[in-house]
Amino acid sequence: MTTKAELIDAIATDAGVTKADAERTVAAFFDIVVASAKKGEKIAWPGFGSFSTSKSAARTGRNPQTGEPVKIAASTRMKFTASSTLKAALNPKK
Repeated sequence: MTTKAELIDAIATDAGVTKADAERTVAAFFDIVVASAKKGEKIAWPGFGSFSTSKSAARTGRNPQTGEPVKIAASTRMKFTASSTLKAALNPKK
């Protein structure tokens, strides 16, 4: 598992920028993804994948310990779909 600090270090090294610049850039990226998702927009990065939202309707679930019905509220979920390029990189042909 990579921690946030390790990710920032790697980005700063690869991009040749300071850790502070790398952290601000990554934070800005995630802020823009969240803001776009709140508007219902799809965010695509060719060769990597896309972020989008999907709605889940309210439903009744069950408490696994007691079996009693539980109301589950409607919600908006974040979804990531990998591009075919990323899938190919993760699953090379043998």
